[in-house]
Amino acid sequence: MAVSDADCIFCKIIAGEVPGQIIDQDERTVAFMDISPATRGHALVVPRRHARDLLAIEAGDLAATIEGAQRVARRISERLRPDGVNLLNSCGRAAWQTVFHFHIHVIPRYADDPLRLPWTPAPGDVDEIAAVADQLR
Repeated sequence: MAVSDADCIFCKIIAGEVPGQIIDQDERTVAFMDISPATRGHALVVPRRHARDLLAIEAGDLAATIEGAQRVARRISERLRPDGVNLLNSCGRAAWQTVFHFHIHVIPRYADDPLRLPWTPAPGDVDEIAAVADQLR
């Protein structure tokens, strides 16, 4: 796994080659504001070491990134006072990943915000759920 990718916009933000509104960082992670925010305060948390996605990230970097996301979510909750917070990771184009450097979206949620995900939970087929569970065991 490469430390950085010369073509990666997030690697460029981490290196200071491209401006970013950095709000938190430690030895393994950097958090910055999303330039296309879903809601007020939407931030991204990324590992410093380049990893394409959830399937490629090293376990220690994954743990550090989720801890960073929790830290940012707490700060957002304390300072912006949203009604809730979503953490979102997209892995692959079909899952809406557009930048191929692992990242976690920290999205403040407000009762009146316009954000709607395309999934509405509804009861599934119990037998199908059991069959898939068997495949995954």
